[in-house]
Amino acid sequence: MKLQQLLSITRKAVDEFQMIQEGDKIAVGISGGKDSLTLLHALRGLQRFYPNHFELIAITVDLGFHNFNLEKIAEMCRELEIPYEVVHTDIASIIFDERKESNPCSLCAKMRKGALNEVAKNMGCNKIAYAHHKDDVVETMLLSMIFEGRFHTFSPVTYLDRMDLTLIRPLLFMEEADVIGFRNKYQLPVAKSPCPIDGKTKREYAKELLHDLNRQHPGTKERMFTAIRRANLPGWITD
Repeated sequence: MKLQQLLSITRKAVDEFQMIQEGDKIAVGISGGKDSLTLLHALRGLQRFYPNHFELIAITVDLGFHNFNLEKIAEMCRELEIPYEVVHTDIASIIFDERKESNPCSLCAKMRKGALNEVAKNMGCNKIAYAHHKDDVVETMLLSMIFEGRFHTFSPVTYLDRMDLTLIRPLLFMEEADVIGFRNKYQLPVAKSPCPIDGKTKREYAKELLHDLNRQHPGTKERMFTAIRRANLPGWITD
């Protein structure tokens, strides 16, 4: 996928759900993976011509695992002229060494988001951009149905009243396959997650399930995404 195509898909989501207003200061959560690096390129490209002017800051929450090299990502941010902040934490040690969590993902996500929110707020940001794409939307719905017994997924825009921060998801209409294509075409400096259970989570199970369903019944993912859009879920209704 070319940059122009990425910008077109990103702008469609930003416009439809009114994600960016004049004067916004947006923190982009950078995990080191392909999704967040693609999002950073998308928002930097959009920043150059979007009618609403906004600032960008890239933030990585370092969980405290060893061998997590962020030098190439820092170099990419310098090339894009985007300030980059790395927040060092002891989250990994707390979860795996102190608490010895058998199912660590939920607590890890909560602590990671808390750290990101706090730093973004302290740096004067009013919004945080997450790199969730269309596959993530559908996978979250599947996880919710299978493990919680409800039809639910995250919304395009979420306001956190306690922090006075707004979460936006500009890659909402992006296919994961297109993210992979963009990463390969532009040789994004992906930093592999050092987490010992990476690729062994319920999220990975949902990803494989969706892949199998879509392979056996082509178009399944798109129909599920359409069902989500038609379900009148909070935050998904547009004028």
